Amino acid sequence: MSGRFVRCLGFILLFGMAGLVHARDPESCRRVRLSDVGWTDITATTAITSHLLSGLGYSPQTEMLSISVTLASLKNGQVDVYLGDWQPSLLSERAPYLADGSIEIAGTNLTGARFTLAVPQYVADAGVKDFADLARFGDRFNRKIYGIEPGNTSNLELIQLIREGRLGLAGWSVVESSEQGMLSEVDRAVRKKEWIVFLGWTPHPMNLKYRLAFLSGGDDVFGPDNGGATVYTDVRAGYLQECPNVGRLLANLRFDTGMESDIMASILNEHVDAGVATARWLDNHGDRVRQWLEGVETFDGKPGLAAFLAASAARPRVGNSLEVADAWLMQHKLPVGDLLRGAVNALTTHARRPIEALSSLLGGLLGGLTATMTGIPPLLLLPVFVAGAYGIRRSLSFSLFVLAALLLIINLGYWQATLETVSLVVCATFISVAVGVPIGIAAAHRPWLYRLLQPLLDLMQTVPTFVYLIPALVLFGLGPVPGLIATVIFAIPAPIRLTYLGIRAVPTELRDAGQAFGATPRQLLFKVELPHARPTIMAGVTQCILLSLSMVVIAALVGADGLGKPVVRALNAVDISTGFEAGIAIVVLAIILDRLCKGRSRAGP
Repeated sequence: MSGRFVRCLGFILLFGMAGLVHARDPESCRRVRLSDVGWTDITATTAITSHLLSGLGYSPQTEMLSISVTLASLKNGQVDVYLGDWQPSLLSERAPYLADGSIEIAGTNLTGARFTLAVPQYVADAGVKDFADLARFGDRFNRKIYGIEPGNTSNLELIQLIREGRLGLAGWSVVESSEQGMLSEVDRAVRKKEWIVFLGWTPHPMNLKYRLAFLSGGDDVFGPDNGGATVYTDVRAGYLQECPNVGRLLANLRFDTGMESDIMASILNEHVDAGVATARWLDNHGDRVRQWLEGVETFDGKPGLAAFLAASAARPRVGNSLEVADAWLMQHKLPVGDLLRGAVNALTTHARRPIEALSSLLGGLLGGLTATMTGIPPLLLLPVFVAGAYGIRRSLSFSLFVLAALLLIINLGYWQATLETVSLVVCATFISVAVGVPIGIAAAHRPWLYRLLQPLLDLMQTVPTFVYLIPALVLFGLGPVPGLIATVIFAIPAPIRLTYLGIRAVPTELRDAGQAFGATPRQLLFKVELPHARPTIMAGVTQCILLSLSMVVIAALVGADGLGKPVVRALNAVDISTGFEAGIAIVVLAIILDRLCKGRSRAGP
């Protein structure tokens, strides 16, 4: 009796364990949340993983997050998978999360990568082969190193290297923007055979597009073997046990530098969507798909490879006219983007000299104003600002507010960044008012002109401001100039519209009286119309200033200095203290500028 009971119990346990081995992932695993940090290689590998998961019946969801936010989201359980853990460059960022067990490493997805400083081959041939060679040619490089997004660990390592004056790099600077912003500057430099040093890595199409040389001697910054790197797949704690089938897929995923470069070339050079580029690659590399899906099942427990191949081969049914129509519309895309890209490329090719002259003029204007203000010690410049505020407002309380606010900015360590922001706002406002007010006057006297301008002004104020940065970046390169151009485009509709409204609001009786006394059109404009429209025009100037100030964070994305850069850096690094401090400086500056523009109409701050 007892023996039979033991045998029955054994069979039950055996079948139970077998059921556990082949158990499907629970319903909570159907949605797989992935993070993409915006690097093209991670975009490619994340798109591959997402495509495979979709073919297996899962519902992948990709979020665009910074590295620090990704790691924090893995810890908080808001992200499941991250395929871009570059080591050793992210060692310090990942270490706390491994120490507290909030993230786990699912496996290695890429070996043979490299991440360090690079130069064009013609620069290396001229003698720059090592980090130690940079100092000898500082003038040729303009003492600048081009990095990626603000707050990235590699940028911070370079900034620390410069602050400590190691390798003779004291006085250099790191131009922070983004992967594509940096590469646009590399492209400009290579076309002109100029010298440039920047963050380079492989896999990436930059190695196919340009002849590059990676610098040696940076093992202390980017790790041994001249920046040799390995990329790991990270998951949130407990995810591999909760979703073992997805875990098997992640363990199988092994990429190589060649395949990633091919996919990235389609994304960057052919401007193909990442999902389309990876789908094409997977269709042509069935052997890799078989390796990745070995032992992997669909969400509902069926063989994974057969299901994925069937899903990939599926096409819209001919009988369903709506699906056929949708497919036809997507396959016959209007070449709007191609036309605009061609126009920008034509300007780059045929209008290079005027663009360079304009860039030099605007850059000199910004740089000269910034250098003038930053060349004066803060405690000497502070009384000048306070006295100017009192002269404009004639308000002691407002002057004391300005004094306290500027002392707070100095105390927080954002004085230079504030002056750089003031330079950008002043230049953008000057250009916008100098161009916008005459256009508004002309439009007020010529209704047909305003009818032509109105849709253009609507477009300038409604198109996302990030869009302005793309052609400005291509035409003018990294730095404050594209930020200034984008700011002017965004801010100039305000003085145009309000000048138009102010002139149009002048009573007919005033115009008739001026004409009755024999006033010429010029006298009528300067003696009657502009004085009456002055409050409205000044409201436009105030709006222009505040709109310009609102662009400082966006301008930081293309390398413009100022208060926007610490905000972006804090966002990418999830640095609450830095973000709030820089934000307070921006708010204080906005209040001061707003009150100054309102003149003496009100007392106090």
